[in-house]
Amino acid sequence: MGSNMPSSVVNHYIYFPETEVLRIIYQSGAVYDYFKVSPDVVEKFGKARSKGTFLNKVIKPKFKYLRIS
Repeated sequence: MGSNMPSSVVNHYIYFPETEVLRIIYQSGAVYDYFKVSPDVVEKFGKARSKGTFLNKVIKPKFKYLRIS
């Protein structure tokens, strides 16, 4: 599952349900993997009006992540 979206922060994202990895590709070109993200959180992220706000308030504080490029 993935999506392109109008966002000043997020270019698009890809979700790998089998490993619960959420890959975020930022407008800057940076790519981060967020680990053990449940499908319901990804669904809420996809529906969020502001992807950047959702990332900063819900995803970044709660999930481990790694910059991959």
